[in-house]
Amino acid sequence: MTDEFSLGDFVLTGGEIASMAMIDATARLVPGVLGNSVSPETDSFQNGLLEYPQYTRPAEYRGMRVPEVLQNGNHQLINRWRLKESLRRTYLRRPDLLTGLTLSTEAQKLLREVRGEEATKQAAARLQASDDTHDDVHPEV
Repeated sequence: MTDEFSLGDFVLTGGEIASMAMIDATARLVPGVLGNSVSPETDSFQNGLLEYPQYTRPAEYRGMRVPEVLQNGNHQLINRWRLKESLRRTYLRRPDLLTGLTLSTEAQKLLREVRGEEATKQAAARLQASDDTHDDVHPEV
């Protein structure tokens, strides 16, 4: 008997790529494979959420900036930012993961903030789109 595994809802040309993905995902859990033993603990899905965004140097590149909070050295604020951005990514990309997930009081508060911020962004985008469609209309004189 063989076991059947699925990596998601897509079709590949063969099983080699899927096998490599499974080997890589499994190997990273073996102690010593990763350079930092804490890395697997903060990976996506370890706490039921997608991982927060990652940044590198320089602090600004092509107009994109690393958030100031990540540069100030305050680890408590950095951890709060990471949790909030994990919640944001999960809310925007995989809201199904939030269903049934038990969140701390702090995480619940941050998720409410994220929902409010995203609703505000969506409303602003709708308003901008509405304004853009009216820019081409000129009243007759």
